[in-house]
Amino acid sequence: MASLALTPSSCSLGFHSLTSRSLKLTPRSTSTRLHSSNSNSNSLTQTNNLTVRNQNFLTNPSLKFKRLTVQASASAGAAVAPAPEQKPQQPWQGAALKPLIASIATGLILWFVPVPSGVSKNAWQLLAIFLATIVGIIAQPLPLGAVALLGLGASVLTKTLTFSAAFSAFGDPIPWLIALAFFFARGFIKTGLGNRIAYQFVKLFGSSSLGLGYSLVFSEALLAPAIPSVSARAGGIFLPIVKSLCLACGSNTGDGTEHKLGSWLMLTCFQTSVISSSMFLTAMAANPLSATLTLNTINRPIAWMDWAKAAIVPGLVSLIVVPLLLYIIYPPTVKSSPDAPKLAQEKLEKMGPMSTNEKIMGGTLLLTVGLWVFGGRLNVDPVTAAILGLSILLVTGVVTWKECLAESVAWDTLTWFAALIAMAGYLNKYGLITWFSQTVVKFVGGLGLSWQLSFGILVLLYFYSHYFFASGAAHIGAMFTAFLSVASALGCPPYFVAMVLAFFSNLMGGLTHYGIGSAPVFYGANYVPLAKWWGYGFLVSIVNIIIWLGVGGVWWKFIGLW
Repeated sequence: MASLALTPSSCSLGFHSLTSRSLKLTPRSTSTRLHSSNSNSNSLTQTNNLTVRNQNFLTNPSLKFKRLTVQASASAGAAVAPAPEQKPQQPWQGAALKPLIASIATGLILWFVPVPSGVSKNAWQLLAIFLATIVGIIAQPLPLGAVALLGLGASVLTKTLTFSAAFSAFGDPIPWLIALAFFFARGFIKTGLGNRIAYQFVKLFGSSSLGLGYSLVFSEALLAPAIPSVSARAGGIFLPIVKSLCLACGSNTGDGTEHKLGSWLMLTCFQTSVISSSMFLTAMAANPLSATLTLNTINRPIAWMDWAKAAIVPGLVSLIVVPLLLYIIYPPTVKSSPDAPKLAQEKLEKMGPMSTNEKIMGGTLLLTVGLWVFGGRLNVDPVTAAILGLSILLVTGVVTWKECLAESVAWDTLTWFAALIAMAGYLNKYGLITWFSQTVVKFVGGLGLSWQLSFGILVLLYFYSHYFFASGAAHIGAMFTAFLSVASALGCPPYFVAMVLAFFSNLMGGLTHYGIGSAPVFYGANYVPLAKWWGYGFLVSIVNIIIWLGVGGVWWKFIGLW
């Protein structure tokens, strides 16, 4: 349209071009418009008529300009106008709506339930927000940190907690200890020191399938106190090693060779990862939450060395028994693995001698763990030791601050950890835990059982309720304080109960494929069917309970825990 109106010459060129296009695309209308009323006119007549029309236009172009221009432009537009492109619909980036609704509904229902006698309104409202947060952490409509932040926001918005109370736990040293330990884990994985240690164990003990399993089990246990994320140990270090060893032995997924080695090895590494997590205060991210709640409830902390001393004997027995038990009831068809030490040796040769960064990482690790063990005598608390170790890594460049900022799991853990500590702490301060303990004491105490039997009932309830939790931290935050309070009120030794509940908060993660951070890592390798995963998980849980309450009970009596 615009080109036709610029100059006479451009009008003439535009006319011829567009008319030809019009004739080609709409011959019926063009034929009628060019003078012939007979639909059977031949091509010569059409050509003569076109010539006449052109001459008339040249004689008096103003008569036909508008009509022809509009008609030609319409025809051209119909021919060349592209169809409007539809933009692809962007996927929803917000919260998963069904889990979010379930979380909110839980809080609203409890919020409007009449407040029981003996419970303050603030305590009941905080319980509603707290349980809604726990449901959100289980269902995960958003990442854990975001869910916890929403819970804190709701508590402040409803005036249930003041801002300073809601965010008070961000000044607690325990969440920061875990965040700092995540930064350590980054350096451990980045330098390759973790892989080097694991390959050394495989090289020494991996000539048979059972020996290979034990080499991986004890190398993971050795790394456990230094890497607080069981997910990081499983996914960042051991899953790649286990998969490569399985492939070297001809055990793959989807071709019927899973049972050669992979099924047993994956299940063994998973079940023992929950054991090693229970052996050290810094072996699982939520363990310090148990220690903090113990301090808040019975006013006695669980020190790093106390935890390790109490867990070392039953932990070692479980690490020996569980792989052997699985080897008997779920055996690999390949009983020997002569290629495993060779593969480990090849990996070590490829890695070469220890790099400078590995040596710095190893020395810093020894210093930090040493301070965690003997810090009480030197008046150095665990957080100070971790800050010292991280400072060395930052100054030497083994870990950069940019990498620390990018360690999103550390900051996410810090957020939800602090949020749960704050809410659980104020539930206790508002008197709700005392009321709950008294209620349960009346019920269980009315059964007329000894404190040992009452404790056994509480422990089993605590352990197997983990089927309803996808997070150890959520389970601890929801039930640890209440069960510790109830058991103490029934005459059980409080510190003994706290220790057992803390250990079981890890062991119960072996029940399902979602109960602890290492579960989805090893289950996702697809070597073990879901039914077998759950079935063997339940069986191993019985074995672990017997070992920890049996062998552990004798050991705890010996060291004066009860």
